Amino acid sequence: MTLLSEDQSVRPQACQVLEPGKHITSSLDQYSTDHTGFKQDYMDSGESAIFGAVEPPRRSRGRLILHGMVMFGREFCYAMEAAFVTPVLLSVGLPRSLYSLVWLLSPVLGFLLQPIIGSASDYCRSPWGRRRPYIVVLGILMLVGLTLFLNGDAVVSALVSDRTQRRIWAIVVVMCGVVLFDFAADFIDGPIKAYLFDVCSHQDKERGLHYHALLTGLGGACGYLVGAMDWGHSALGQVLGSEYQVIFFFAALTWSIFLTVHLFSIPEQALGRDPSANDSSPPSALRVLGSHSNGYGTMSKETVSPAAPASVPDLRPRSFSALGEANSVTSSAKQPNKEAQKRMTFRSLMKTIINMPTHYRCLCVSHLLGWTAFLCNMLFFTDFMGQIVYKGNPYAEHNSTAYITYERGVEVGCWGLCINAVSSALYSYVQHFLLPYIGLKGLYFMGYFVFGMGTSLIGLFPNIIATLILCTVFGVMSSTLYTIPFNLIAEYQREEQEQVALQGSKETPRGTGVDCAALTCMVQLAQIIVGAGLGALVNLAGSVIVVVLSASSVSLLGCIFIALFIRYVE
Repeated sequence: MTLLSEDQSVRPQACQVLEPGKHITSSLDQYSTDHTGFKQDYMDSGESAIFGAVEPPRRSRGRLILHGMVMFGREFCYAMEAAFVTPVLLSVGLPRSLYSLVWLLSPVLGFLLQPIIGSASDYCRSPWGRRRPYIVVLGILMLVGLTLFLNGDAVVSALVSDRTQRRIWAIVVVMCGVVLFDFAADFIDGPIKAYLFDVCSHQDKERGLHYHALLTGLGGACGYLVGAMDWGHSALGQVLGSEYQVIFFFAALTWSIFLTVHLFSIPEQALGRDPSANDSSPPSALRVLGSHSNGYGTMSKETVSPAAPASVPDLRPRSFSALGEANSVTSSAKQPNKEAQKRMTFRSLMKTIINMPTHYRCLCVSHLLGWTAFLCNMLFFTDFMGQIVYKGNPYAEHNSTAYITYERGVEVGCWGLCINAVSSALYSYVQHFLLPYIGLKGLYFMGYFVFGMGTSLIGLFPNIIATLILCTVFGVMSSTLYTIPFNLIAEYQREEQEQVALQGSKETPRGTGVDCAALTCMVQLAQIIVGAGLGALVNLAGSVIVVVLSASSVSLLGCIFIALFIRYVE
């Protein structure tokens, strides 16, 4: 992590890294050095030194946009998955009662392994940084999963002649591709956010998340737009073989380019590397710790002159590197130097969730309800359009009118999801204007309420035009889920830190990463609930219309929960 900004000054914080040539003084211990310069107050007390924050340099808008391009590529591929997983699985012969189970395997793995892998990235000592090695591996797994998912049926058909065996192997290969892609795409979001938080100042974190949300919406819109086009009868479709191969070509190309751009967007300092080793400038009072440090970005004392006292306070930043939406969880930056590092495990994460304050636990429950409602609708929306709105049949022969009608419904469903992605990007701007008037809790309630009412109207009146218009409410919910809960976490943390500062308490503040990781686990838990229960519900009702009505019911239940239990923040 580069500690100095070449073109912009870092906003003054409780703890600030000074340029070479400037000196540091403490309100407790003052000392001078042999270098020329001037003195500056560093800390008001030993306690504030411990909990002070050292921010990385400010980043330019261009670098933040380049960093966020990976979200464009990720959401582009996610759009392919959301639009075509159910149609592809049904077309290869998977029974209707089992198709939702595909969504169950990946979140179960994620719920169990997420804190372990996240903690491993916190302590990764690769010379390329902590996060980027994990991003590369997960990015490659996404590409492999996408290949199996969109090309599995064609490959199996070319290799297996027996019809029964071909059907079985096609289902197995496509399911493996879906699970692998979904697992990697879910996991990669955490290291991406942690990478952003590690290399950016507080203001740039907010700007970076804003660009992430904007590019996520645009990537989804482009992905759904590509899926909505009829590539089967195009020249490109004839060259590559089928519509699915064309979609794979665009998805793989987009993901590969934007992943590469992301990896080289902002330099990441390797854990344990001293950035001053190759620096010819005079030694500063602070340096990044070597291999014996507590963690990435932890600060240690360095002897400045013989006159300097031996007991300079141990200076550490607040750790917000733990996957703001995040997978990694660490409190190492808040532990004393002599204590052993404690890595997060599934057991310790569960203990943290159980013991967290009530308002954090309520936020997790509301997030669970919101994602359950959202996934109910989004994962099966194109199937709903094909079967209910267009009255097609995914089990019919592929050259029959009923199947062609179903495919047309899926394509129009992609247009609806494209509208959702555009409205999500636009609503991320609208939130800034609404926030001063209704606050975070009001925005949270409004997102759930609008989504619940919109999906209920879609389920009750499955008309093509009305459904496409009401797809805008999906974007409102999407933007709400990706921003408001984490803003509330940040506000809760800020309040607690201010209380600690005012009371002069020596109590260590709560780890932000733990709370964010607990919040993110609710996404996997929601996917488990949807995968385990929705297929049986559809089989019991005999119609996929129950999918949209279930989404509406859970969302409106979430509205009531938010109104009653979510703590208001000024």
